[in-house]
Amino acid sequence: MSGRRSGLARRRARAGALFVLPNMTVVAVFLLFPLGFSLYLSFQHWDLFRPMRFVGLGNYRELLGDPLFVIALRNTAVFTALTLVPTVAISLAVAAALNRKLPGIGLFRTLAFLPLVASTVAMAVVWRFLLATDEGPVNTMLGWIGVKPVPWLSDPAWALISLSLVTVWKSVPFATVVLLAAMQGIPETLYEAARLDGAGAWRRFRSITVPLVRGALSFVFVITIINTVQAFDQAYALTDGNGGPETGTYVLGIMLFQNAFRFYEVGYAAALAWVIFALLLVATLVQLWLSRREAEQW
Repeated sequence: MSGRRSGLARRRARAGALFVLPNMTVVAVFLLFPLGFSLYLSFQHWDLFRPMRFVGLGNYRELLGDPLFVIALRNTAVFTALTLVPTVAISLAVAAALNRKLPGIGLFRTLAFLPLVASTVAMAVVWRFLLATDEGPVNTMLGWIGVKPVPWLSDPAWALISLSLVTVWKSVPFATVVLLAAMQGIPETLYEAARLDGAGAWRRFRSITVPLVRGALSFVFVITIINTVQAFDQAYALTDGNGGPETGTYVLGIMLFQNAFRFYEVGYAAALAWVIFALLLVATLVQLWLSRREAEQW
């Protein structure tokens, strides 16, 4: 009897392995191999035309001494800060509003989620038209109330702010979906008990909603940081891919693209990609540690 069971277990294991094999093959070909090859390239000097030349940590040393890397890192840090705080705050407010039963709430939900289905490049082109300094719709409306034209895309400081505004507009719907799903899982009895104790709307939101959606909030933090550090398409479409004006929107994604596909410094670009990965890994681990520590305090 035990022999039959062991034979059946082996056949089931083989059947399970056969079912998993196609997926594992796809993961190996399209994920593990590119990751391993990019790591290998980061130690090589290669311009796509001549043979590879092993340089060890040369690409990383050159990267850390590159003044453009410092500019890209600074711009990315500022861009992340300008995007993260508004995205989380607006998403929390919109999710709280969508979590209520009010007339017309379905239409409001549809309008709130529209940016989620729009192409990033297409919406960046539209925003480029809206934010044009001369005769742009935004500056035209500001002129109606006596505000002078704002150089949204022609001034380095304003260009980074404009990039952040566009990214917030694109990021809020996804973050709202995550937070709304978490809010809808909170038992209504908790709110009813708080109302009986005399807690107002703000107190219920601060003491019940926010603590109970902390896991979703941490996820939104991590995903927003990852998306902003990896930002490329909206920056490329909004500023012609040059990181301008005057390196105002020269973020890490633009630097990676230029080195890989304009200067053909493939090994250098691969080293930059792994540095970005290391930065994201550290930021994610720090965020997870902070959220776990805060949860323990609660």
